[in-house]
Amino acid sequence: MTPVYDIVEYGAIPGGGKDNSAVFADIGARIRKEGAGTILVPAGEFLTGPIDLGDNTRLRIEKGATLRFIDEPELYNPVETRWEGMICHAMHPLIFARNACNVVLDGEGCIDGNGKSWWDTHRAEKAAHQKGPRTPIEKKLAGLNHYNGHEPSGGGGREAQFLRPPLVQFLSCTSVRIEGLRFVDSPFWTIHPVFCQGLVISGVSIRNPPDAPNTDGIDIDSSSDVTITGTRVDVGDDCIALKAGSGVQGLHEGHASRNISISGCTFLSGHGGVVIGSETAGGIENVDVVNCLFKGSDRGIRIKSRRGRGGMIQNLTFRNLLMDKVLTPLTINMYYNCGSRADEAAFLFSASKQEVTNQTPQARNIVISNLVATDCRASAGFVIGLPEAGIEGLRLENWQVSIADRDLVPVEKAEMYQGLDGYPDRGIRIENAQVSMLNVKIENCEGPDVITGRGAKVAPA
Repeated sequence: MTPVYDIVEYGAIPGGGKDNSAVFADIGARIRKEGAGTILVPAGEFLTGPIDLGDNTRLRIEKGATLRFIDEPELYNPVETRWEGMICHAMHPLIFARNACNVVLDGEGCIDGNGKSWWDTHRAEKAAHQKGPRTPIEKKLAGLNHYNGHEPSGGGGREAQFLRPPLVQFLSCTSVRIEGLRFVDSPFWTIHPVFCQGLVISGVSIRNPPDAPNTDGIDIDSSSDVTITGTRVDVGDDCIALKAGSGVQGLHEGHASRNISISGCTFLSGHGGVVIGSETAGGIENVDVVNCLFKGSDRGIRIKSRRGRGGMIQNLTFRNLLMDKVLTPLTINMYYNCGSRADEAAFLFSASKQEVTNQTPQARNIVISNLVATDCRASAGFVIGLPEAGIEGLRLENWQVSIADRDLVPVEKAEMYQGLDGYPDRGIRIENAQVSMLNVKIENCEGPDVITGRGAKVAPA
């Protein structure tokens, strides 16, 4: 039987007035020496800085317990990790495990990232159009990263080198389980496994304010053999996102996200419910999403990439999905513009064929069946491939979609794109894609149900 270490018995004081970081570090060292153990957080609120977890470690947050993190960037000393698709130095994750095996986070308690000051700083830097580091921690990160201003960015703040920490990150770990906990107010992405194998997330709740910047729920990043069940996500960016590195570096690593199952989940506020990309370089494949509810998410299924990001997206199935008041149930967008630089735009968003290279993203073999979407607020769908690498083998089967008759938004709000002509109609827009349809019904749609543009090939299934 592995030992259990109650943090109060080792000196932790509840109430939110004391930094208990030293207690977690002491217990972590004891577990490493013993080879296994449980860190037990009993009822009460406990304040701490970053926590590191090792092999055979269980962090259990009991019912009525809140683990709350101090919002001082200087406490989160830089570590080498992956941040928005790039290997670089970033701030130490609030909870972090590296090269660990058999790690468990569970319980009925809450892990609170205390994110407001992090969000406010990011907003202020963005409003000031900050293009380089200013604070000591930003300058330290820029020096470690040899930052030159040209690395790929997704909009999270790489330009300022304010590389905010995720709430939980597992880096190069195996056999990880997260169960039952509530996660709130993450400074950045909430749960972020990178280069991991064998991950189970079950019965988890994630909540960040809808306007909290870049606060994704779960980001599966170049990881395999992942199961996510019974999880509720309500956040300020993508709910569950599958990623695989960005640009030349991600292509060189060639580390795919694959063999991923998502079932019985609920998605509320978020830029997308289940999202592929936009960091797609290593490839994303063998994904099954079933029996999920999307209520008020911007987009239901969202696949996004662009030239320069590369990677093959393939063998995706989505089944038995209910959506209500989403902007649109499906977007596949190879003209995704978030984080792009103005000097790249002419190439990235050209409507003309470009040379196909390993930096050309491609998508094929995607099946979406048994989908009901009511009161869609922008359109019935957005499917746009590249002229040099069209989307292949997209099948839409047994769809019942209705466009809302109130609270509509402009059609162009369906996706974040650049370089494409606007369309006024709210049907499914298809360009540079091979699509088969069977029993697809769209109601309350003024204009055509399907709008075909350049390179569209639409046929019955």
